Amino acid sequence: MGTAASSIPNPIAAEREGPGSTPSTKTLARRATQRRQIQGMIAASYLIDALVLLIYARAGTIPLSVGPAYAVTGLSFVMLCTILSELGFNDRFSDRYLVAPTSAVNMTILLAFTYIAPQAGVMFLCTLFIVFAFSSLRSTPRQTAVIWTAMSVGLAALFLSTDKPISMPHGDYLERFATMLVFILTIGRCMFIGIFSSSLKQSLYQSGLKLKEAYKRIEELAELDELTGASNRRCIMRMLDEEIGRARRSGAPCSIALMDLDWFKRVNDAYGHPTGDEVLRTFAITVFANIRPIDRFGRYGGEEFLLVLSDSPQDGACRMLDRLRAIIADLDWSAFSPGLRVTISAGVATLRGDENPDTFLARADSALYAAKAQGRNRIASA
Repeated sequence: MGTAASSIPNPIAAEREGPGSTPSTKTLARRATQRRQIQGMIAASYLIDALVLLIYARAGTIPLSVGPAYAVTGLSFVMLCTILSELGFNDRFSDRYLVAPTSAVNMTILLAFTYIAPQAGVMFLCTLFIVFAFSSLRSTPRQTAVIWTAMSVGLAALFLSTDKPISMPHGDYLERFATMLVFILTIGRCMFIGIFSSSLKQSLYQSGLKLKEAYKRIEELAELDELTGASNRRCIMRMLDEEIGRARRSGAPCSIALMDLDWFKRVNDAYGHPTGDEVLRTFAITVFANIRPIDRFGRYGGEEFLLVLSDSPQDGACRMLDRLRAIIADLDWSAFSPGLRVTISAGVATLRGDENPDTFLARADSALYAAKAQGRNRIASA
């Protein structure tokens, strides 16, 4: 891919951590491997370009020494970059591949050899264009501007400050063949830039989708109770605030129910905490299966759960809770452990006009204690 390879590492795998971050050993090893691959591509590029220069030398266009000198210069730079990379020098910087300085040196080499061998200047200038195109893919806007400015200054010095006859050799068959190779290699590199850019765009798009999915999953986990899958306390309290605000704006009734699994401590003590966890999960699944999509259900704490019932007056909420109570009591809990029986008690309250969430919950809590005092496995209303 020519010396352009020096200007761009694989950005999909490249990280730009902050100065204070500490990369893992695996990350450092991966970067080192990628840099070795890049330097290998650069070395191959210099050798290929040197062969083209030898063809020009065979045609008598340039001195025979230009090709070997170009290869030695390029390979010496590659060796220096490789040594610095192996010593970890690159990892001191946010740009782990030193795109800007590497591109600048490659451009300097190309401009210098354009001056030295202007008879084959077309090859060096074509490669110069490719180097800049690749570097712009990986550089920041500021780096791109700096590289472009430096390249412009170099070209201005070459074209305006000298009288070198920069040529495109085509005098005989061999020169035409070499110049054809120059354009074929340039077009191929341009195609590679397009393919690489498209691949980069697609990879970034896929990474963005995965990142969105990860954020969504994090948000879900942050709002869900890990054991039961119900909303956690913070989330259900936020939903309660939202429902109170909606009910006040619309004038629709809003009811809540605080539910408690009866004698749950005894379940844990008699049957073990794993069984207790299964009871909580099964209870939550059963509630989810028997409430409306507009209702909100969350774990309030321990074995207590809060159910927010939208557009539900007191009597309707009590009927729904009594139905839930009967469903829970009728489940075959002995499947978890012989003799196991689970019931619930609940306190129901309906929002009053000027009531805040704390007083609203306090009334539901009082009703729950009343249901327990009356013998449990029952529903009481505030």
